[in-house]
Amino acid sequence: MVRDKNKRGDPEARRDALLKEVSEIVRPDAYVLHEVIRLGGDEELRRHGLALFLSAFAAGLSIALSLIVPGVLRSHLPETDWAKIVSSMGYAVGFLVVVLGRQQLFTENTITPILPLLHDRSVKTGLRVIRLWTIVLSGNILGTLAIATLLAHSGAFEPLVLKAFAEISHDAIAHGFWATFIKAVFAGWMIALMVWFLPATASAAPFVILLMTWLVALCSLAHIVAGSVEAFYLVVTGAASMGDYGLKFFLPTLLGNTFGGVALVAVLNYGQVAPEVEETKAVEGERAD
Repeated sequence: MVRDKNKRGDPEARRDALLKEVSEIVRPDAYVLHEVIRLGGDEELRRHGLALFLSAFAAGLSIALSLIVPGVLRSHLPETDWAKIVSSMGYAVGFLVVVLGRQQLFTENTITPILPLLHDRSVKTGLRVIRLWTIVLSGNILGTLAIATLLAHSGAFEPLVLKAFAEISHDAIAHGFWATFIKAVFAGWMIALMVWFLPATASAAPFVILLMTWLVALCSLAHIVAGSVEAFYLVVTGAASMGDYGLKFFLPTLLGNTFGGVALVAVLNYGQVAPEVEETKAVEGERAD
């Protein structure tokens, strides 16, 4: 006998049903978007640790395209005002691969697992979020270190391209703690917003990812994973120290990205649907009784 998963409350089946509903609505409301992302977050919180780590490590490798493509473009473009506008578009390539490939990126997880936590504000769920963040961030950072080392020492790129890598990467550690923190808040906010409305974009998703991440690059904002490729490139080439990476980039960027995603997107967008969430929980509680 085939089980009716949706009737039994299977989260994956319910999420699939909601995604179908989103695809049929021209402009889905905030509650539907919330439920799609929350149920996806529930799935992520239940995933095996090794699977999460390998996905995160893969994302750390893939995001290197956000340095490689702009670097190659920059090495071929003249030094004009419009050159940065064009080369910045290459920054989106890494994010397109990571997001469309469903690889684990830390900044996406500043909203996806937070909605389940806001829905079920328990110690158990909080610990599961911390576990997810720890695994994903570790995988991302180790992946970026590995690929940055390969970029610097593999001999795969011409000297002009390597020079472009160094010039682009310098911006990652060129600012003070608070300046980098504010840049990171904006980046975390923009990436989490992208995640929030991606379920409603359907076939337009690649264009949304392209636009939002291009703006992150064009505004020289700080992203903990993409920026780690750049900062590590400076470290492995001797242009910066691990202290520079940790204090000038990693710490302020991690704090800023987390605040931007959690406080400015997850919490605020949850707030607008909280009455509906509580009403739904009450109805489900009555049915259970």
